[in-house]
Amino acid sequence: AKLVNSTRIAFLVIAIAILIVSAVQSELKFYLFLEPERINRIGQYILQYFPPDFTNWKLYLEDTLITIAMGIWGTLLAAIAAVPLSIMASNNIFPAWVVQPTRRILDAMRAINELVFALIFIVAVGLGPFAGVLSLFLHTAGTLGKLFSEAVEAIEPGPVEGIRATGASKFLEVVYAVIPQVIPLWTSFTLYRFESNVRSASVLGIVGAGGIGVSLYQSFGSFEYQKVCAILIILIVATSLIDLV
Repeated sequence: AKLVNSTRIAFLVIAIAILIVSAVQSELKFYLFLEPERINRIGQYILQYFPPDFTNWKLYLEDTLITIAMGIWGTLLAAIAAVPLSIMASNNIFPAWVVQPTRRILDAMRAINELVFALIFIVAVGLGPFAGVLSLFLHTAGTLGKLFSEAVEAIEPGPVEGIRATGASKFLEVVYAVIPQVIPLWTSFTLYRFESNVRSASVLGIVGAGGIGVSLYQSFGSFEYQKVCAILIILIVATSLIDLV
């Protein structure tokens, strides 16, 4: 018991030390928000966004639909790719010599931001939404692959062992014993990532990957903050509708 308590205290001390170092590295200065001059400056800046300018609402709506379409296809392709990758990254299904390389591939896909992927694909396929779809696909496949594999590793072993005892192939083992147990979680993860991808797709237009981000970037660049506000409101409404559906 003493050893356990000592270990917990050691971990607590290490965690606190990490938080302190991270705070210094992040230059956390929350006290800045207590300065009246700074608060007034923020307030004056925010007031420039109102009232929202919906003059080009048709264009914004069309761009938002493109953004949602990018999110749909980026998520769909990612979910399809994540299924085999997640199975191969699960310790309870495959041996370590398959699991570890697959996990490193998923790590690489997650580590590279969608904007970086977008810049790469713009060179490959040109400007437009297709580059955005491909960038969302790769990054999201890495994320879903990780989440899917954790769901697979948490399944009940009984059905898997039962199928395995019949001499069934690895493929049948996955189809009849693994997938039925993880489908609810996989569906939940995929829907959440779809919502996240719509938000991410709205930013990809900044680098020329299509969608509402193009208008957003242009409005910011020309200091037309009231148009920016209108775009943000449309994005909020679109995200809310997706969540509702």
